[in-house]
Amino acid sequence: MSRVGKMPIALPQGVDVNATSELFTVKGPLGQLTLPLTGLVKIASDNGTLTFEPANDSREANAMSGTVRALVNNMVNGVTKGFERKLSLVGVGYRAQAQGDKLNLSLGFSHPVVHLMPQGVKCETPSQTEIVIKGIDKQKVGQTAAEVRAYRSPEPYKGKGVRYVDEVVTLKETKKK
Repeated sequence: MSRVGKMPIALPQGVDVNATSELFTVKGPLGQLTLPLTGLVKIASDNGTLTFEPANDSREANAMSGTVRALVNNMVNGVTKGFERKLSLVGVGYRAQAQGDKLNLSLGFSHPVVHLMPQGVKCETPSQTEIVIKGIDKQKVGQTAAEVRAYRSPEPYKGKGVRYVDEVVTLKETKKK
C-alpha cells in the first residue's frame, strides 16, 4: 500500500467533512472545497481522523489512495490556514499594483500587463516590487503564481524578471572575446 496513503489526517477544530461516493467536501473557517472522487479509494472518518485505503488490490487504486490523501490534506490545510505564494520583481521600472481582482504589472513592455485573478484567489502588493497571492486552493494559488511569473520569467544574464521569493537564479557569465 502507498506510504502516503497509510498516514491518517487529524481534523482540526471547526473543520467539517462530508464524503459521498462521487464527492468529498471540506468546510472550514476560511471556506469550502470539494474534490470529485473515483471509486478506487475508501475514506473512513472516525473521532476526528480520516483514513484512506484502496478499494481493491489494483496498482491504480494503491496509487490513488496516496494521491487522494495528499489532496484532502491540502484541502484541510487550505480551509484552516490558507496558502500563499510570494513573488518579487527584479528590474529597473518593474512595478506591480493590485486593484480588486486585477493585478496591474509594468514589466518593461510597451504596454501594461493586466492579470485577472481567478475566483477564490486574492493578491496583495505590500510594495511595488512584491506580490503576495493568497487563497484556500493550493492548486489555484500555485497556478496563478506561475502564470504571473510567466509574463517575464527571470533571464539568466542579469536576473531581471518576476521570480518567486525563495527562487535562486544562477547567472551566466557573458560571452568573452
